[in-house]
Amino acid sequence: MNLIQDLNWRYAVRRFSDQKVQPELVEQLVESARLSASSFGLQPYRLLVIQSAAIREALLPHSMGQDKILNSSHLVVFAAQTASSETLVDRYAQRVSEARQIPLTDLSGMVDAFKSALASQSERERLAWAHQQANIALGQFLAAAAVLKVDACPMGGFDAKGYDDVLGLAEQGLTTSVICPIGYRHPDDASAHQPKVRVPTETFAQWVN
Repeated sequence: MNLIQDLNWRYAVRRFSDQKVQPELVEQLVESARLSASSFGLQPYRLLVIQSAAIREALLPHSMGQDKILNSSHLVVFAAQTASSETLVDRYAQRVSEARQIPLTDLSGMVDAFKSALASQSERERLAWAHQQANIALGQFLAAAAVLKVDACPMGGFDAKGYDDVLGLAEQGLTTSVICPIGYRHPDDASAHQPKVRVPTETFAQWVN
């Protein structure tokens, strides 16, 4: 496996074929996002894997007419949690307690420190932070897709409120961050054969000694 070769292989697919991604590969992609790094380990986002053709049809008017959401194998929606920082920290502490067999009372110092660090955020800032965390998970999801040779197209061109309404996200304490159809490139997708355009390495990175 050569990660750089895999990343050079990937591109934002413009046209998907009708080939379906096998369930075990979709599960691996979801797991890659679940295992992503996140601030304080709080993971203030969730994934929805949309397979239903009817739901995707309902989402099309909120997707700027981009039919990739219809023609892909699956549509993955990354959604930020709208819960307060205190709630997120309390939920995380519960998970730590269960996973590591540590009494919650022994985690009070960690809980207080996390809550204090996040306390200065306004509601708007906290939600922006949650969206940022979702995008970190998206990056890992895309890298995993490249390794598995599953095509993807991350999309920011959509109406988040429309998505929230169709998917009933507000009632789940969620709001749409970013969407990502996955599948396999169509053989006639001209974008697959275009050279990748990126900032040159010598300009992109500085080595500070």
